[in-house]
Amino acid sequence: MTVTRLDAPRLRARAAELADLLIDTVDDGASVGFLAPLDRAAAEAWWRERAEGVAAGRLAVWTAADGDRVVGTVGLAFADKPNSRHRAELVKLMVHRDARGKGLGRALLAAAEESAAAAGVTLLHLDTETDSPAEHLYRTAGWTRAGVIPDYAADPAGVLRPTTLYYKHVAVG
Repeated sequence: MTVTRLDAPRLRARAAELADLLIDTVDDGASVGFLAPLDRAAAEAWWRERAEGVAAGRLAVWTAADGDRVVGTVGLAFADKPNSRHRAELVKLMVHRDARGKGLGRALLAAAEESAAAAGVTLLHLDTETDSPAEHLYRTAGWTRAGVIPDYAADPAGVLRPTTLYYKHVAVG
């Protein structure tokens, strides 16, 4: 498996594959901001829209590929305010159902953390559905649980679920 940071043209070129990954993730019940069933055209358009943020430096996106197939992704959303440029939000960590259990989530997380530190970011934060499988990954990767917000977002079936907030200090290298 190869983890690669995408520039805007490569993100646009891989939007269809990223859409497949997003649809699989939503179909599997992960709360990543979308309701099921997720329309393929809408998923692809959502990814294409991310290219603008990548081009402007507000967003970084990595993919994990198995050969030519995208099987995972993660993003970092960089803060745009002068008083918060030391932090970034980890967003949309996804691994395809048939690629799980091979360390891809951990590899994607490490790539984002290392890149954040190299960019001078010292604090990362994220939110994830409470009691989701992702919580185990974040805890074992050294993230600190900050608290829970009830009824934060609807899961893919439309049911309101709590979210757990996590943060991690990263050492600037």
